Amino acid sequence: MSDDLHKALAGVRAEIDGIDAELLRLLNARARCAQKVGEIKAAHGEAGHIYRPEREAQVLRRLQEANPGPLPGENITFFFREVMSACLSLEEPLGISFLGPLGSFTGSAATKHFGHAARLLPQASIDDVFREVESGHAHYAVVPVENSTEGAVGRTMDLLLGTQLKICGEVVLRIHQNLLSNETDLGKISKVYSHAQSLAQCHEWLNHHLPGVPRISVASNSLAAQMAAGEAGVAAIAGVAAAERFKLPKLVENIEDEPNNTTRFLILGKHDAGPSGRDRTSLIMSAPNRTGSLHELLLPFSHNAVSMTRLESRPARNALWEYVFYVDVEGHRDEPAVKAALDELAKNAAYLKILGSYPVAVY
Repeated sequence: MSDDLHKALAGVRAEIDGIDAELLRLLNARARCAQKVGEIKAAHGEAGHIYRPEREAQVLRRLQEANPGPLPGENITFFFREVMSACLSLEEPLGISFLGPLGSFTGSAATKHFGHAARLLPQASIDDVFREVESGHAHYAVVPVENSTEGAVGRTMDLLLGTQLKICGEVVLRIHQNLLSNETDLGKISKVYSHAQSLAQCHEWLNHHLPGVPRISVASNSLAAQMAAGEAGVAAIAGVAAAERFKLPKLVENIEDEPNNTTRFLILGKHDAGPSGRDRTSLIMSAPNRTGSLHELLLPFSHNAVSMTRLESRPARNALWEYVFYVDVEGHRDEPAVKAALDELAKNAAYLKILGSYPVAVY
């Protein structure tokens, strides 16, 4: 290495060392401010809710808008989520219930939203994910609600109908499916394990590359990887996190049929989220059993210029051939237009349940 190159690099590295020292000082200063917030809340009897999803969303959006680069906005979001996660954990690490085992896509969504300082609590079923929060054993739940390829996750939607938990956030995760196996040749694969949704998301790829090979549905992708790691001639369809956790090589990467395959997850807790400035409200409603009743239910949104982003029906569990409708609208329930629409809707609906208002996912 030439003297000129050595001097140039040494100067830049010294600058980096100085910046790192300043970052360290500022990170701890921020942590002390977070501790003060907790102390002030405790002094006013509001120590229960240390996580404020609306505040977090506002901070992340502001930072993305102020970001001059060269770091992309996604990296800025990741970094500051981890900072906020670490600061929150100084008060109490958040317990997050999710569909496990560790290495599942839902686990990745939980980490993306709550950061690595959160205490992850994997569950064997979506029902168990709900129960952990309902019973107070976890602070929040992360559950899949819809996939861009396969549509709604029926079990989540059915459980939302009966739970007292509220939606206080959402996460959107780009889903890359990988064929994992200790085998090095597709010809040696005799069966494939995965979650039913993942098998469906890779249906055409499997038809083309592994025709006739049995596809076995299991409770989660990470469980599939765990099983495949211990069996010869077996493959699993799962994500990178499962591959890393079970040390299972990626035989083929990105085998999903749709290149933009994305899953939306909901954050459930025991409290509402306040307005963040860019929010969504979710609700369940049912129409009286008469001609034109669904049209009447939708009119309040039109009357008040409230944009509806999702409308999906599910069979009602208390009557044959009757349905409930799951609706997402833009805006927080406390905003005047949304409030007016919900008040009008309450007069016409046979059943109405507000699932929650929450910040739109920050990427």
